[in-house]
Formats: sequence, C-alpha cells, structure tokens
Amino acid sequence: MSKKIYAEFLGTFTLVLIGVGSIMTGKADLLGVALAHGLAIAVMIGAFAASSGAHFNPAVSFAMLITRRMNISDFAAYVLAQLAGATVAALILKAVYPAAVNAATGIGTPALGAGVSTGNGLIVEIITTFLLVTIIFGLAVDKRTPFAGIASISIGATIVLDILWAGPLTGAAMNPARWFGPAIASGNWGNGWIWIAGPLVGAAIAALAYETLIKPEK
Repeated sequence: MSKKIYAEFLGTFTLVLIGVGSIMTGKADLLGVALAHGLAIAVMIGAFAASSGAHFNPAVSFAMLITRRMNISDFAAYVLAQLAGATVAALILKAVYPAAVNAATGIGTPALGAGVSTGNGLIVEIITTFLLVTIIFGLAVDKRTPFAGIASISIGATIVLDILWAGPLTGAAMNPARWFGPAIASGNWGNGWIWIAGPLVGAAIAALAYETLIKPEK
C-alpha cells in the first residue's frame, strides 16, 4: 500500500506544483496554464498508472469506490495522500513566490469568473469532471479498449480542453485536491463546496453512466 500512497501523493503534488506554478509565474496564457496541468497529469499517469492506478484526484477515487473497484479504506488512504500532496505543493509555492504574487494569484485557488453564479459554477465543474472521468473509464479502466497505451496522453488532453473552456468560468479544477491545497495555502475558502460537490457529482454520473450504458453485459 505504501507505494500506492507515495504515487498518489507525488502525482497530485506534481499537478499542483506545475499547474499552479504556471499561474503564479505569470508568463503563461490560458493555453499555457491548460498545457501545464494536462502535461503534469499525463507524465504522472505514465509514471504511476501501474503503481496506484494514477488517480491523483479524490473524484476519480470516488468513481472507483462507487463502482466497487476499491474499498473504503483504500479510498480514504488515497484521498488523504492526494490532499497532502496538493497541500505540500501549494505551501512550497507560497514560500517560493513573493507575497505580492501570492496575493495577486490567490496561489491558484479556483474561483468563479466575473458574472458566474454559484449554480452555474457547480454545473461547469460537474460537466468538466464528467468528461474527464468518462475518458478515464473508456481508456484506462475498460480493458477492452485497444487504445490503452495512449490513456495518459488522452486524459491529459482532456484536462487541457476542459481548462480552455472552463478555466475562465471556474478555474476548471475537476479535482477537490486541486482546490484544497491552494485553499489551505491562501486561506481562501470562498464557495469551496463547488469544487468538492461538482467533481464528486460529475465523477459519479460518469462512472455510473459508463457502467450502465457502455460496460458489456455479463
């Protein structure tokens, strides 16, 4: 189990360090930020898919739990490792960057865009996570797929696409840990439930829909 905890910690750590770091550096536009997040996930999936399944996201672990692909104790261990990885990365970024940058960027804590209501923000996080988890089930979970070898690239690409659309709306976290670590570091908890409930609901819908509609009959 220790190797799985390490993999989940390091994968989520890398997502936040590189993804949020690209925001805080201030040199990347929306495409650059999207690529930073997507590539971080892609390379970590390539490194750790065989070790832990490379969830790096409590919503993905939740999808595995409700489809009986993991038990509750493993789920709890995965989520704790993911939250810890995200928090350590965010605290390192807070220490590395000047206070003015921390204040200006909120250490990458997801936030609603101008004019975006909480209800619409929730819908956006549900949809983006739904798409992400559907791709994960189709390419990484379903053993019938002939394209499993490109799962890491496709999952990373899905994150890029989601951020290009939803980044200006909600930050396109798709991941409670991606919100939690920066929120701890910045102290900004505003509307935090959106980045918990949205990904969990989206992941659950995607997982159950795949199990019901796509999974072959026994």
